[in-house]
Amino acid sequence: MIVLGIETSCDETGVALYAADSGLLGHALYSQVDLHARYGGVVPELASRDHVRKLLPLVRQVIEISEVKEKDIGGVAYTAGPGLVGALLVGATTGRSLAWTWGVPAIGIHHMEGHLLAPMLEPNPPDFPFLALLVSGGHSLLVEVEGIGDYRVLGDSVDDAVGEAFDKTATLLGLSYPGGPALAALALQGDATRYRFPRPMTDRPGLDFSFSGLKTFARNTWLESGQREQDRADIARAFEEAVVDTLVIKCRRALAQTGLKTLVIAGGVGANRRLRERLGELMQAEGGRACYPRLEFCTDNGAMIAYAGYRRLQAGQHESLSIKAMPRWSLQELQAV
Repeated sequence: MIVLGIETSCDETGVALYAADSGLLGHALYSQVDLHARYGGVVPELASRDHVRKLLPLVRQVIEISEVKEKDIGGVAYTAGPGLVGALLVGATTGRSLAWTWGVPAIGIHHMEGHLLAPMLEPNPPDFPFLALLVSGGHSLLVEVEGIGDYRVLGDSVDDAVGEAFDKTATLLGLSYPGGPALAALALQGDATRYRFPRPMTDRPGLDFSFSGLKTFARNTWLESGQREQDRADIARAFEEAVVDTLVIKCRRALAQTGLKTLVIAGGVGANRRLRERLGELMQAEGGRACYPRLEFCTDNGAMIAYAGYRRLQAGQHESLSIKAMPRWSLQELQAV
């Protein structure tokens, strides 16, 4: 079976083809970063309109570079949620329409399940069960994974997710959009010993996350500083260290609670170099293994949706002719494969 995957949950248009026998055949991604940069964040209506313009050309491009005929495509997978409802509807209506035209089944995929399964695209994928740290945009989740669709959420965001905190802190420091990568780059120039930021919600039991207070602490530190370039770098470093420490502490707790020895890190923040280093060290100390998708599959992409769609379509799951778009959707609502 060859599955077309479509990702349009936010500000990146991703398309890919995945084959049962040969894996990923081809993929393409269009980022709207330049479109939204002037506004300092994603404008939902503009994102939806740009998906309309870019999606079908990307589908044609991926089919061409994969050297696949439309008649060979056996299924279509699209991101059904969570995400921006207008953006989701573009991918859902396009994906469902293509499936109907080609006479093949379609399946709506949970965006975070796509991230969770992205390491399966690598040469040495993790085995089930494993612990997953999903840090993508508006989501910070710790998930116990027994199999595809068999998920137990151990920890969630109670306010700002880590990706949001990175972006908002970068904005208050006057950094360019997107803020997360800019802040991480600036942190490399900072002095790790100058400031000590709190590690939120690590002084109490539990695995939930809260980063809004850390963002406020960074803002107050910046306002009280001389606001020189070195101050900016030192605050960026202190913020990044606090975030990474917090995530490592929560992962260590979750590993002890579950007894698992494999940790999957996925989502946009999973590309952070410092986070990868620290979690790699953690898993080495635990006698376990840390697994990541390649950097291009940390951010939103069609490949992860194509793979997740392939696994669910292969198991006989598919959608009706109705269009499925769910801006809010819990991982624990998914059907197991």
